[in-house]
Amino acid sequence: MNARKKALLCFTVGALAGGIYGIALLADKINDAQSSAAPAVRIDDTPIERDGAWRNSFAATVKKVRPSVVYVNTETKAAMPGIPQPFFPPDFPSFRFDFGPFGERERVVRNTGSGVVVSEDGYILTNNHVVASADGIEVVLADSDKSYPAVLVGADPLTDIAVLKIEAQELPAITLGDSDTLEMGDVVLAVGNPFGIGKTVTMGIVSAIGRGINDLRDNRYLDNFIQTDAAINPGNSGGALVDADGRLMGINTLIVSRSGGNNGIGFAVPINIARHVMNDLVADGKVRRGFLGVTIQDLSPDLAKHFQLETADGVLIGEVFADSPAERAGLKDGDVIVSLNGKAIKNLREFRAKIATSPDQTVGLVVVRDGQHLDIDASLGVMDESSSSSRPWNDNPVWRHDLLEDVTIENINDVHRRSLHIPRRIEGVLVTGIAPSSKAFRAGIREGDIIQSLDREPIDSVRNARELSRNADNRPLLLKIWRRGNSKYLMVDPD
Repeated sequence: MNARKKALLCFTVGALAGGIYGIALLADKINDAQSSAAPAVRIDDTPIERDGAWRNSFAATVKKVRPSVVYVNTETKAAMPGIPQPFFPPDFPSFRFDFGPFGERERVVRNTGSGVVVSEDGYILTNNHVVASADGIEVVLADSDKSYPAVLVGADPLTDIAVLKIEAQELPAITLGDSDTLEMGDVVLAVGNPFGIGKTVTMGIVSAIGRGINDLRDNRYLDNFIQTDAAINPGNSGGALVDADGRLMGINTLIVSRSGGNNGIGFAVPINIARHVMNDLVADGKVRRGFLGVTIQDLSPDLAKHFQLETADGVLIGEVFADSPAERAGLKDGDVIVSLNGKAIKNLREFRAKIATSPDQTVGLVVVRDGQHLDIDASLGVMDESSSSSRPWNDNPVWRHDLLEDVTIENINDVHRRSLHIPRRIEGVLVTGIAPSSKAFRAGIREGDIIQSLDREPIDSVRNARELSRNADNRPLLLKIWRRGNSKYLMVDPD
């Protein structure tokens, strides 16, 4: 196996066992820990000073932040195979021993991570993966060695954020910053409990913002992280990422590593996202996310040129859902959103994060449609969480265009809709074959895609597709496709 395949995306789960003394997660306390009011946190959103001067020491910042970062010890009961009773013949009674019963036995798994005190009355932010499935949780105030049993108020696996509550007052709560103000190159400090050795501080810079990471273990896509080269190791999970003034900018969450240790690529959940999650979990026990009702994608230079844009900044709408806030606001397929609430939109991850944290709010959008800038107000809803046959490539394709000659298509029938879960609202033609060496394949078209339009002209049948391609010149083609619940645009280029 090559080095690249050996690279693992490792959650920074504590590697050393920690003692837990009589911790119990009591279900009846969870409701008591929740209230309709958001935790009382301190916020300082003044801009970061970027005068270029270098500090000789961050000791004052560390002294301010250190008491707010705690150890989070967990205890989980896990089943292990029992030891089977050995068989001895009855005439050898002196060799019979009691090795225990058949079946499973129980063992206790202990781990340690980090957390951050965000309110004086005991609310603590940490990672979901630190406390997931735990039968007991203990919080230890490192600077005083006081320990408290903790109640899990709520957790959000999608952002990997969890909220704990301990019964204590006048705790050293950290000050929250505004993570939207972070820029690449800003100095940050990571504070946590790596490998269970005790409170540790490391320094680095913001390596990137709005970073997306493919979490290989859960086969899902997590995005909009702060990336940093400040050393993060197992046990740092749930700890603080602070700016040079000690304001909390993120919750340290995961690393990319070949060895399981620090390789200088760590990620933190921005505090603006974590705070939204925390407030919802405390109020309702679940997270409410904003819903616009569109599928969106990033712009490539070719797409930007086609849609008459000077840059590739913004997001392109692939589909507007029926009876959605987007439809009611007047958004259309092919619109490019370039601004939200007066701030320019750079990419999909940035836009999606801002929409998610704005449920039930009216947002101001600037879209580009046919070269014209339009101001559109959209009243967001709340996302509902509940909510093939193939054949050989054809030597006589239905397409009448060189760029699509290696793509085989069929009309969509009821069998296709059932087997591929194609909604009735989706019209077009089904891709049943495509040559891997073709320009269409390199553009991103795959077997099982639904081609919905060609150069913004809707396709509803193979015959319709033939006519549209007959009239297209030998130039880049703009295709709209539907794939596994999302519509997006692709450019097929002759070069």
